[in-house]
Order: sequence, then structure tokens, then C-alpha cells
Amino acid sequence: MKKKSMIDLHRIDAEEFKHVSKIPLVVVLDNVRSEMNVGSVFRTADAFVVEEIALCGITAVPPMPEIHKTALGAEDSVAWTHYASAIDAVQDLRCKGYKILAVEQVHGSTSLEQFVVDPCAKYAVVLGNEVKGVSQEVVDASDVCLEIPQCGTKHSLNIANTAAIVMWQMFSKMRLGC
Repeated sequence: MKKKSMIDLHRIDAEEFKHVSKIPLVVVLDNVRSEMNVGSVFRTADAFVVEEIALCGITAVPPMPEIHKTALGAEDSVAWTHYASAIDAVQDLRCKGYKILAVEQVHGSTSLEQFVVDPCAKYAVVLGNEVKGVSQEVVDASDVCLEIPQCGTKHSLNIANTAAIVMWQMFSKMRLGC
């Protein structure tokens, strides 16, 4: 087997990306501290044609060198907005018709692989701070809390890894032809 070249991959540029159909998914970052995690979320959102990223609270916004280091330019292709808080984002997105999904370990959570996507719905997925997770106020305001099953000794994953798993699951269930 021969590795594909950049030409073989037939990738679109940032300007073309802005005009392609996106999956109806907004990723909400609730006080994410690491700029490199933010950049990684941008890059993954680009890969899975996510509609938008909502950067909330202390979450860094582009342009920032550490975001660019991991986003590799995806901060220029993926639409983003900033909100003073994640609850502000959640309230705004709910008014726009989005179902709110917090990714958090709670009593009564839904396992990610068991979550059934409504093909007519729009979703906002909230990912939390590296230490504190999604704020309780946002958990309380969510329609569903999703949990990634884990069997090891650690109780959580890095936010960039969590974001990638969740975006992939949503993309695979909502996939548009690309």
C-alpha cells in the first residue's frame, strides 16, 4: 500500500469549507483552560464538518499561537462564537432549537453509543473544564447527559479526546455525503 499524498486526499480549503453542508452540531466548550485542547477541538470539528464551536467563559479564542499549534488552521475554517458563560450559550442555542447534550458523568446519564440521534434535530454538545467538568448549572439545563463508557482505573478522558469521540459518534449518526 502507498500512503496518499495531499493531492490524493482532495481536501477543500478554508473558504470552501465555509460553504459546504455541515452536520447540525454545535460544540460548546465550558471554561476549557488549555489552548491546545481548544485547538484540537477546532481540528476535529473541521474533520467532521461541525457547524460551529461556542467558546465560553475563560476558554481562549483565536487567534492564539497555542490554539493554532494544534488546530493547524482549522480555527480559520470552523465558525466560532464567544459567550460570557456556557449557560448563556445553552440558553441561546435552546432558543434556536438545539437539543442540549452535556457530556458528563451523572446519575441517569445515557451511554454515548446508546444515544439515538433524531435526524430532524439540531444538537449542542457541551464539554467541560479539564478539572471540574461541565458546570452543574449547565448539567441542570441539559436535555440529556451523555457518558462515554470506561473500564480502566481513571474516571475521565482528556477533553480533546472526549470531543473527538463524541464528534465522531455524532458525525457517524448524522453523516452527510462528503
